[in-house]
Amino acid sequence: MTLLTRREYHAFEAAGDRFVYLVPSAGVFRLDDAAQAVLDRLEQQPVDRDCLVSELSGRFGRDAVEATIAELGAVRAIGPAARPPKAPPAPTPPRSIPLTTLVLNVTSKCNLSCTYCYEYGEDRIVAEGSKPRFMTEETARQSVDFMFRQAGDNAAVNLTFFGGETLLNFKVLRSALAYARERAAALGKTVNPSLTTNATLLKSEIIDWIVREGVGVTVSMDGNREQQDRFRVFHNGMGSYDRIIPNVKELLARHTRPVGARVTLTKQNLDVSGIYRHLFDELGFYEVGFAPVTTSWQRDYAIQDEGFTRMLRQFQALAQEFLEHTLAGRRHGFSNVRDTLEEIHKGQSKAYPCGAGFGLLGVATDGDVGLCHRFAGSDSHKFGTVRDGIDSGQQVEFLTRHHIDHKTDCRTCWARPLCAGGCYHEAHTRYGSTEAPNLHYCEWIRSWTDTCLRVYGALALERPEYLAQFRS
Repeated sequence: MTLLTRREYHAFEAAGDRFVYLVPSAGVFRLDDAAQAVLDRLEQQPVDRDCLVSELSGRFGRDAVEATIAELGAVRAIGPAARPPKAPPAPTPPRSIPLTTLVLNVTSKCNLSCTYCYEYGEDRIVAEGSKPRFMTEETARQSVDFMFRQAGDNAAVNLTFFGGETLLNFKVLRSALAYARERAAALGKTVNPSLTTNATLLKSEIIDWIVREGVGVTVSMDGNREQQDRFRVFHNGMGSYDRIIPNVKELLARHTRPVGARVTLTKQNLDVSGIYRHLFDELGFYEVGFAPVTTSWQRDYAIQDEGFTRMLRQFQALAQEFLEHTLAGRRHGFSNVRDTLEEIHKGQSKAYPCGAGFGLLGVATDGDVGLCHRFAGSDSHKFGTVRDGIDSGQQVEFLTRHHIDHKTDCRTCWARPLCAGGCYHEAHTRYGSTEAPNLHYCEWIRSWTDTCLRVYGALALERPEYLAQFRS
């Protein structure tokens, strides 16, 4: 007697059809009536295979039931009820991990004094005065050389400039990119440059350079005048909205590459829909992405439970709007849902929450190489220097410890292929350890992932050509 039982999956509906999201393979399958009947029966309790076939043959025919059971077994939606084989140990990362993205923190100084900035918050991890505030041209050139050494056989590499306020060190940006272009040409590689800015220093001559060099730009701003000026202020307390708007408009009018806006949400600024309308519809950003503030839960601006609920409702409303626009052939700029759709379509099943330490590294102003741009300059998250290279053993040891299989709370979560425990920096800030899963937003992540799966299912049925753009 062979008892069958269900395996790991998340069931959802989209456009009137039923689907399952398979864990951990991250596959999405549409269910016909026979497959749904098999899963419904196994939801109750394990069933003998022959009995299951006998029970359902009257409705679907014996051959159809046999074929359905075989297909569900092949994709591991169901399987023998006997204790499944012990999961293999988490794989050890390779000793050599080719670099795809290098983030240069060209300055830790900023001309704004945003209340929630992690650079100066309770999670500050760099001792004041221990690092130079500006990266030198020499360090930037060494960083570029390091980037190409670490890239291995990768034909292209992403070079991202970050801060502080990145454009405070524009001289180094300009020289570093010129040198990167020169080295890329000599090596037969390409470099894709980008930067993040608060837009206060986007003068016409800087926009000239951005356009000429094809630099991707993300603008950090939080919405309309009232929303922007609540936290994103100059050191004298003056709001920054009126300063940046002419600059943003000129950039959007002139740049040939899509320009995105990145919004930091706080307890006091959760009007997601209103922010989106202003940045996308009124100002004309190509896309708008939102992220909750990373901070200790004790802070006044930290988002609490009811705030996550409000944020989720608005995310879901924008996701529905995204679906309606996409089905009608109109572009929608809500990048949070688009990015998740891409991960779902590519079948991503993450062992790590992001590329930090695994294809992405951050460089501090003095040339120290860290886990990512948020940890750049932190001695406890340092892998080496751009001059001497990185300790690959330390890098492998970090990745081994942080593999999702070592996160007890994550190993049984159906959303783990897309989450993998969440941001290391947020875990460090909230729980004091990069190894901790971000349990404070688990329910939020599961609900949001379900929403994105429903959007994906509807598009797969009604506009599959849209999803084709995400092929690897």
